[in-house]
Amino acid sequence: MIEELEAGAEAGADALGPAALLASIKASRSIENTEAARQLDLAARWADLHPPESIHAAASFTVPGCEHEEPIAGPGTPLVAEFCVAELGTVLGITSVSAKKLIGHALELRHRLPRLWAQVHAGRVPAWRARAVAEATIHSTPALTVEAARFVDTQVAAVAGKIGPAQLDRLVAETIKRFDLAGQDPAADPEDGYLHVDPRHVTIHDQDVHFAGTVRLEAEVDLADGLDLQRALAHGAATQKALGSHESLDARRAKALGDLARTQTALDLHGSGLEARSARTSTTEDGSDLPTAREVVLHAHFDATLSGDTTIFGPTGRLEEGQRLLLLDQLRSWCGDSRTKITVKPVIDLNQPKAGPSYAIPDRIREHVVLRDRVCVFPWCGRPARGCDVDHVTEHDHHADAEARPQPGPTHTDNLAALCRFHHRLKTHTTWHYDMVAPGVFEWTSPHDHRYRHDRTGTTALDPPGPGQGPPRIPSPRR
Repeated sequence: MIEELEAGAEAGADALGPAALLASIKASRSIENTEAARQLDLAARWADLHPPESIHAAASFTVPGCEHEEPIAGPGTPLVAEFCVAELGTVLGITSVSAKKLIGHALELRHRLPRLWAQVHAGRVPAWRARAVAEATIHSTPALTVEAARFVDTQVAAVAGKIGPAQLDRLVAETIKRFDLAGQDPAADPEDGYLHVDPRHVTIHDQDVHFAGTVRLEAEVDLADGLDLQRALAHGAATQKALGSHESLDARRAKALGDLARTQTALDLHGSGLEARSARTSTTEDGSDLPTAREVVLHAHFDATLSGDTTIFGPTGRLEEGQRLLLLDQLRSWCGDSRTKITVKPVIDLNQPKAGPSYAIPDRIREHVVLRDRVCVFPWCGRPARGCDVDHVTEHDHHADAEARPQPGPTHTDNLAALCRFHHRLKTHTTWHYDMVAPGVFEWTSPHDHRYRHDRTGTTALDPPGPGQGPPRIPSPRR
């Protein structure tokens, strides 16, 4: 029946003339914009239903490279319970991070950008344009006050949201200066990725100097180079701190990048500050208190076949870091560019279950779980399993052995799963529940009885409850 309806719809579309087709797609876009605005409103209402029990439980983003967390929306917006974002994300089929952004944008628009919020719901500004403005005002550094955000709102609303990214950046910078908000530029982490064309570049926007005397740098580099640079900046920032710098982590990372261009001039601090530091640290004359540089480790997986005594690798593989496609030629070029140590590990048979005698998870079992699950097994989460916790699906009973009872939650690969720290805490402190129905196949149930299946192919929604069904269960702590 569905196939017949789809065929009928296609036949009807084919019968339309050019003018009718344009009118139809325009109407479709109007419906899309209306529904996107409605989703923003519903997301804000969902937040209203879930105030945090305390400020420590408020939802927040962990900012890469920073030593603090920031709220999901700007000053003046209500805080939101930390774990409510997960259920909203799963019903929408998006990650918890994307659900945080949706709620944050909705609260930012409703409370700090009310003119733009009204234009969105009047159909004069598409929701995606308004969300781009909200993203800029939420993550401005320094943070925009309520008055500063209202100034941006007034300027953007005057042009019905028709403002490009560059104009928006200039408007935010002008607002920071107009309201005398002292601070620094945000450290913009370049997006990485592998494209079919060569996207590598380094661009220094020296024609657009910020009022603080800084310029923006944009780059796209090889993944290996990017990881090397990340390690070098972390090492440089830590070195400056060890040498007595009291600047913020962001400032030290920015200076470390400049030091790379000037061949590590930060080492001048080592000679000038050594005597002063020796009185308060265990520094030796060789600078043994300085952090040790770390190596970059990549985990690449390639299918291989044996031809006599020769191992033949396939042309394409998978890189765990970012779950990216990896070309064998690309890996060869990385290994040939520097002194690189390559370790070939034996193949792990994922069909052979493994068990440990205690609650602690041995490395061999952890590796099995990482290779089997690949990513966090929560619905639609994509965080790499190698950086996740390994969770006992059924709680491990620490007193079972002492009381001569069977262990309900053994340390066994059939009872272990990779969960990122956020979703591990979600499972522990809320009524979210999951079971492993087959090796590497998990079925989750949300507090409102929505069900999801996660396996190596991704996430599938299972029999969602109807309207008004599935009341929340009483929380019970888990491990």
